[in-house]
Amino acid sequence: MAQEWNIRPRSAHCSACSTVFVEGQTYLTRLTFESTDYTRGDYCESCWASVNSQHPGYSSWKGVFRLPPQEPDRRVRKETAERLLRRLMEDNDPSRQNAIYIIAVMLERQRVFQERETHATEDGRRVIVYEHKRTGETFAVIDPQLRLEEVEPVQQEIMALLTGEETQPVMTEEPAGRTPPPTDV
Repeated sequence: MAQEWNIRPRSAHCSACSTVFVEGQTYLTRLTFESTDYTRGDYCESCWASVNSQHPGYSSWKGVFRLPPQEPDRRVRKETAERLLRRLMEDNDPSRQNAIYIIAVMLERQRVFQERETHATEDGRRVIVYEHKRTGETFAVIDPQLRLEEVEPVQQEIMALLTGEETQPVMTEEPAGRTPPPTDV
């Protein structure tokens, strides 16, 4: 038998008994010629003697099984709602105000946040001060007073942000009867 090391087996198990090879295990490979084609088998040492005595191979070699190298994890790391909220608050982007509010309400319902107090802004909107129960950190969140039909698009925006997908901010429509301010052309 020719001694050729580090030739990889074609499969990760013995061709005779189907035992899975483990890292560093010696295996033997046999190439036979049957009819019009070559056949290759990879065998553990316990099966080798019986297989090779029945039909001597055309060529055989011995090797040490090595696990294939693992691929690096290239998945996008999902962001937690708490980290996303901190990031959105730091960005101070007014177009993300609805997402900030929905995340804060979600964290309150999950008992991560506790509502501490409520203030009113000059234009009559509520500002809710939440406290992070574990860290004591406070978050002042403006209540955009979303209509029910506006909530689902904001939730989809949050899911896209949590999974790392790029999305355009969801803009709310002006309430009926109010006209948007004129723009300079």
